[in-house]
Amino acid sequence: MSAARQLPAASLAASLAGQGFSHIPPAQMAALLGPVATPAALADFAASWARLETDGFMADGGRYRRRRHANFAVTPGVAGQVRGAHRAHFQASVHNTLNGGVDRWFAPVEDAVADSAILGGLLALGRAAADALFCAGAWFVEMHQFRIDAAAGTPGYPTPEGVHQDGVDLVMIAMVARTNLAGGETLVAGLDNAPLAHFTLDGMLDTALLDDTRVRHGVSPVAPAAPDLPSCRDVLVLTWKRA
Repeated sequence: MSAARQLPAASLAASLAGQGFSHIPPAQMAALLGPVATPAALADFAASWARLETDGFMADGGRYRRRRHANFAVTPGVAGQVRGAHRAHFQASVHNTLNGGVDRWFAPVEDAVADSAILGGLLALGRAAADALFCAGAWFVEMHQFRIDAAAGTPGYPTPEGVHQDGVDLVMIAMVARTNLAGGETLVAGLDNAPLAHFTLDGMLDTALLDDTRVRHGVSPVAPAAPDLPSCRDVLVLTWKRA
């Protein structure tokens, strides 16, 4: 990563250190990613959300969530990251009261998406922020592609477990697309559940960075803006946990 890219990451880390979160609007994120964020590359990246598979581990019986999953290893002093063998996603029940405590196997992220310049830029930015905030080290990174479907009379729940922590160090939540959608407001709260911020991610790569050790987060239910048209919320979530 160039010095020009390191400075914004350090600025983001300073914001995270000050309040526990940072909201990065689409234009700023595009500037941080630089020339890799071409319209064609962004369109190809976003198109992969139409190929996600239904989450079969919803303890509430819901069929409103589709997803894919991948993991990466980051080694100090080594550029980039190495994709790990496909594995289950696990969260302790204390962090996910609905679906925690079990190994959950999701379809793997497509190779072209995992290898894309867009994802590479987001991973580099998050790594730099995590290194600046927590000190450079080895990181276990997980990638989650989510699509939340909604229909008239059948809302979708982006965070069915409620306001929560993910049990990691740094969380990046990047909007990919809102299609015919109402709702979906992000809440950031302190560990005492006192609200710190409300905002609605809207626009390609409108992004929230969260110090998961200091804040909790959740998203309100979503519903169709026009009841007779398809409705969904596409989001990318990346997490960094000290290995």
